[in-house]
Amino acid sequence: MTEERNLLNANLSKMTEERDLLNANLKKIIEERDLLNANLTKLQCLFEPNKVCREGWQMFSCSCYFLSGKSGSWDKGSKDCRNKAADLVVIDSPEEQRFLEDFTKGQTWIGLNDRDNEGIWKWVDGTPLTLNYWDTNQPDNGGGVPKYGEEDCAHIRIHDLTSWNDISCASSLPWVCEKIP
Repeated sequence: MTEERNLLNANLSKMTEERDLLNANLKKIIEERDLLNANLTKLQCLFEPNKVCREGWQMFSCSCYFLSGKSGSWDKGSKDCRNKAADLVVIDSPEEQRFLEDFTKGQTWIGLNDRDNEGIWKWVDGTPLTLNYWDTNQPDNGGGVPKYGEEDCAHIRIHDLTSWNDISCASSLPWVCEKIP
């Protein structure tokens, strides 16, 4: 019976390892699917080139962008964008990052956070972070300084509009909405 128990434990251990490997592969497949869906949405605009943005929005590539005239928390910005049938901006190309550097002219919320899993940054549309513009030593989740608290939301920095920083989601900043017309 001891031999059978040991054999069953060995099989259980092997099955647990296989399950964990399958779960890791599934997670990668889901991330790839989300990225492909996001790219498909962007590609669809190539076949409908006559789309235009509403007044107050600016067109770049296949998306329309809106810069808020007010400030608020990351959640407030996200809610405002959703009320506009949009979402906080998802930056997925160097060209889009350069466009936003000129468009924002200051600290601005972007649609990136690690609220679900510390250190795992995801965009509001569920796509994983593949291209990034973090400033030196960022993200740092407050660097262990208690006054900063949890820093789970990303923004374009004011002193260097070419890079990002993580700060508290409760901070008050303007935001950029993005939508496909």
